[in-house]
Amino acid sequence: MIKISESAADKIKELLASEESPNLFLRLGVKAGGCSGFSYGMGFDDEQKTSDKEYNIHGLKVVVDEDSSKYLYGVEIDFEDKGMGGGFTINNPNAVASCGCGQSFRTKEEDAVLAQPCED
Repeated sequence: MIKISESAADKIKELLASEESPNLFLRLGVKAGGCSGFSYGMGFDDEQKTSDKEYNIHGLKVVVDEDSSKYLYGVEIDFEDKGMGGGFTINNPNAVASCGCGQSFRTKEEDAVLAQPCED
């Protein structure tokens, strides 16, 4: 399950309303990269695959690809309007390490792989 605060959902709906396409939805994902191992992806999309997982959160259509869903289970997305310092925040209970900017993370499984000794 993915949690999106009402303030984050309201901001996403506001951003969606300013787009030209009425068929857009929020797509969340994870990809390899970033200083901690994985980085978050969050954007608008209008193409959905049959393997995607779909959620309706505060009246907002949210889609996650199958590979990303295990990394995003339980994630909480919030939005804080603090002038120049505001924006979306992501709290991921699966992350055991993250970078200073909060845009990349590593899970327990990847931490265990990194801790394995090298074999020659």
